[in-house]
Amino acid sequence: MSEAVAGAGDGATGEHMVANNKIHFSKEVKQVIDKVLKTDDPMDAPDFNTVDYINQLFPNEQSLVGIDETIQRMQCEVSLIDDNIRSVVRGQSNTGQDGQLALCEAQKVIGSLFSHIIDVKTRAERTEEMVKEITRDIKQLDCAKKNLTSAITTLNHLHMLVGGIESLNKLIERRSYGEILNPLQAITEVNQHFQQYSDIEEIKNLSQSVDKLQVTLAQQITEDFKEAFAARPSSSSGHRLGLNQLADACKVMSVLDPKVKKELLKWFIAQQLEEYMQLFHENQDIAWLDKIDKRYAWLKRHLLDFEDKYGSVFPLDWEVSERITVEFCRQTREQLAQIMAKRTTEIDVRLLLFAINKTQSFEQLLSKRFTGVTLGATPSEPARVITENAAAPTTVFHDQIGQCFKAHLDIYIRSIDRNLSELMDKFVEMSKEPYKFAEAKTTVYPSSGDLFVFYKKCMVQCNQLSNEQPMYDLALVFRKYLREYALKVLEGSTPKLVPVSTSSSIGKSVSLLTRDMQNLSTAAGQVFHNFLKEGDAQRFSRDDLVRICCVLTTGEYCLETVQQLEDKLKEKVTSAYINKIDMSEEKDVFHRIISNCIQLLVTDLEAGCEPSLQAMSKVQWQNINNVGDQSSFISSICSNFKQTVPSIRDTLASSRKYFTQFCHRFVAAFIPKFIQVLYRCKLTLSDGSNNVLGCEQLLLDTHSLKTALLELPSVGSSVNRKAPTSYTKVVVKDMTRAEMIIKVVMTPVQPPAHFTQQVLKLLPDITIAEYQKILDMKAVKRVDQLQLIDLFKHTASAAAVSGLMPPVANEEETPNGDHVVATDDTDQSTVTTESATSTATTATTTSTTSNTASTSTPKRAFIFSVGSFTGSADKNADGSSQTGIRKLESLLKKRFP
Repeated sequence: MSEAVAGAGDGATGEHMVANNKIHFSKEVKQVIDKVLKTDDPMDAPDFNTVDYINQLFPNEQSLVGIDETIQRMQCEVSLIDDNIRSVVRGQSNTGQDGQLALCEAQKVIGSLFSHIIDVKTRAERTEEMVKEITRDIKQLDCAKKNLTSAITTLNHLHMLVGGIESLNKLIERRSYGEILNPLQAITEVNQHFQQYSDIEEIKNLSQSVDKLQVTLAQQITEDFKEAFAARPSSSSGHRLGLNQLADACKVMSVLDPKVKKELLKWFIAQQLEEYMQLFHENQDIAWLDKIDKRYAWLKRHLLDFEDKYGSVFPLDWEVSERITVEFCRQTREQLAQIMAKRTTEIDVRLLLFAINKTQSFEQLLSKRFTGVTLGATPSEPARVITENAAAPTTVFHDQIGQCFKAHLDIYIRSIDRNLSELMDKFVEMSKEPYKFAEAKTTVYPSSGDLFVFYKKCMVQCNQLSNEQPMYDLALVFRKYLREYALKVLEGSTPKLVPVSTSSSIGKSVSLLTRDMQNLSTAAGQVFHNFLKEGDAQRFSRDDLVRICCVLTTGEYCLETVQQLEDKLKEKVTSAYINKIDMSEEKDVFHRIISNCIQLLVTDLEAGCEPSLQAMSKVQWQNINNVGDQSSFISSICSNFKQTVPSIRDTLASSRKYFTQFCHRFVAAFIPKFIQVLYRCKLTLSDGSNNVLGCEQLLLDTHSLKTALLELPSVGSSVNRKAPTSYTKVVVKDMTRAEMIIKVVMTPVQPPAHFTQQVLKLLPDITIAEYQKILDMKAVKRVDQLQLIDLFKHTASAAAVSGLMPPVANEEETPNGDHVVATDDTDQSTVTTESATSTATTATTTSTTSNTASTSTPKRAFIFSVGSFTGSADKNADGSSQTGIRKLESLLKKRFP
C-alpha cells in the first residue's frame, strides 16, 4: 500500500526521490498525504522500521506462539489491497470506453443541428424573394406619388410667385405696408425654394423681379421715414405716413436685407442726436466738465420724449433707445476728449472727480435700464459682466464715456501726492510732541494707522477710476511716502544717544591736531582723553526708551501692513502690472528701523553696565584676602538690569519676538566685553603665585552674573517666565567660557606641559592671542611667554592633527608682542584684536552711538580707531601710555603724510 501511494504521489508532484529502493517524499508532500490519508497504522509512519515492528509484535519467545495468526492476517490485508487496486484499474479502463461512446453521440447531434440550420436558411431566402415580388409594384407607385406631389407643389409655388409679384407691386404703390408683410414673407420663402432652379431662364427672371421689388420697397420705406421725421416736408411729396403705417413699415423692413435696417437706424439715430451735437458743441459754455450732468439730463429727457412719441413705431427687438444711448456715449466720449485736450490747464482734481463721479453714476443708470445686447452682452445677464481682474462686477456701460478721463488721471495722482505730502508734514509735527503711552494705551503711533487708512481710501477710489496705469502710479506714490514716513516720522522721532557737546569737543580736538602738528603726542593724547571722557555716562531716559519701543512696534505694524498693501494692490491692478508692484525696498527700510531700535536699546543697557565693568577692571584682585558675597559691581549690573529691562519688556509686550532679539543682541555684545575686561584683571601675588581667594571671588562674581543674565528676560516681572532655549544656550555657553578662563588662571604654570594641556582641555577653541592674555593675567614674563606659546602651538598642532581639537587661530605679532590684524589704509590703518570675539558688535555699537553707521568720514573713523589702543601698553609713572602714543603717532603719519 505504501508503494502504491508513493507512486500516486510521484505522478502528482514529482517531488520525491528514489534511492536504494526506498521512496523519500518532500516535507510538503508528506503533509498533504497526512491530511488526505489519516491513519494510525505504524506501517504508514515515515520512519517505519521492519525490525522494530516485528520486535514490537513478538517481544519474547512466548509471543511467537501467535505468529501463524499474524502472518494469516497480513496475507488477508495484502489480498484486500490487491483487490482494491484491481478494481480501480478496471474502473479506469471502463471510463475510457464510456467517453468514446459519449463523443460519438455528440458528433451525431452536431450533424443533425447543422442540417436543421441549412434548412432554415433556405426557407428564409425563399421568403425574401416572395416579399420582393409582392412589393415591387408598391415601390413604383410610391415613387410616382412623390414625383407627382413635388410637381404640384412646384406649380403652386410658381403660381404664388407670379401672382404675388403682381399684387405686391400694387400694394407698394398704395403704401399698404400692413398688407405687404405676409405676401412678402411668402414670396421671399418661395424665391428661396426656386434658387435650385436658377439655371432656368423663366425662374431666373422671376427671382430678379423679386430682388428688384425688395430694393424698391427698401428705398420707398427709407424715403417715407425721412419725410415723416423731416422738420419741413418736401413739396413734391404727398402726405406724411402716420405712426401706424411707420410701425407696419418697420415690420416690413425686418424681412428685408439687414443692411437696409442698419442704414435706416444709422440715419435715424443721427437725426435724433442732431440737437445734442449743436447744443453741446465745444464752443458752448455748457459743454465744459462743470456742466457735464446737463448732458446726461438731456439724454434722459430725450429718451422719455422719444419713447412717449415713437415707442410704438419700432419693434422691441430693434432696441432703438439703447442704440441711441450707445451712440450718445460714443459722441460724448469723443467730444469730451477733444475739449479736455484743448483745455488741459483748466482741469483740476475736483473738477475731474466731479465729472468722473457724474459719469459713473450715469453709466450705472444705463446699465440698469438697458440690457447691453447692442454692446455684445448676453440677454441673460443684462446689467453686469465680470472683468478680468476686478474684484467686483463691472457694469456693461462701464467706461463707455469714462474712457476719455483715463488720459488725465495723472492729475488725480498728483493730487494724492500733494495730500500725502501735507499729511506727512502733519505726522512729523505730531511726532515731535511727547508721546503719552499710558493715555494712548498702544505702542503704535496713531499716525501709522491714519496713513494706511488714507492709503485704503485712495486705493478704493482709484480702483473705481481705473485699475491700469493709474493704479500702478498710485502704488509708486505709496512707496514714496512709506519711505518718507519711515525717515521723517519714525527715524526722526527716534532719540539719539549723542552728547550735545560731543561734536564741538571733537571739533576742538581736531583743530588742536591741525594747529599743533609738531607736538603730535600731546595732541593725540588729548583727543583720546576727551573722547573717552565724553562717551562714558550717556544714557537714555525712561521716556526715551519708551519712545524707542514705540518706534519699534510702529515699524513692526508698518512692516506687516505694507505686505498686506502690496497683496491688495496686486489683487486690484490688471495682470500687466502685477509683477511691477514690488515693495521689498520699503519693507527693508522698516526692517532696518526695527533693527536700529533694538540696537539702541542694547547700547543703552550696555552703557549702564560700562561703569560697573570699569570698576571691575580697577579692583585689586591680587589683594583680596577673603571670599564673600558678590562684588558691588555685579550688584550694580543687576540693578541696571532691574531698572531698564522691565520698562522695555512691558512696552514691547505686543512684540515679544523683538524683545527676545533685544536680549539675544545684548548678551552677544555684553559677554565678549565682559571677557575682555576679565583679561585685564590681575590675579597674581607679588611672589608670582596666584591669589586663590581673588580667583574664587572673581569666579563667584562670574557665576552670579551668569545667573543674572539667565534671568534677564523675566527680571522684575511678577510672572516668572522661562527664557527661550536659544537664549539660555548662548548665555550658558559664553559665560561658561568666562568661568573656564578663571579656572585656567587658577592652574599653576609649572609644569608647563600640564598647564598647556589644562588650557586646551578647558578652552579647546582658544586662540594664541587669548592664550597670551591669560599669560598676562598670570603675570608671566615675556621671555617665559615665548616658550609657553611655542609649547602651546606644538601641543595644539599635534592635537589638531590627531583630530582632538580644531586648529588654533594664528595672528600677526608686532615687535611689542601685541597681536594685530592689518586692514586697508583707506578705511582703518591698524586695529588691535584685543576684543577679537566682539569686533563686529563693538563697531555696531559705536556707529549707532554716533548716528553715522553707514556714512562715517575718514576722520571720524580715525577717531574711533584710537580707542582700540587702550589697555595694552605699559604706563609711566604719570599715567601716560608711551606705547599707545607711539602707535598713534605712526597712525597719524599714515593719515596725514
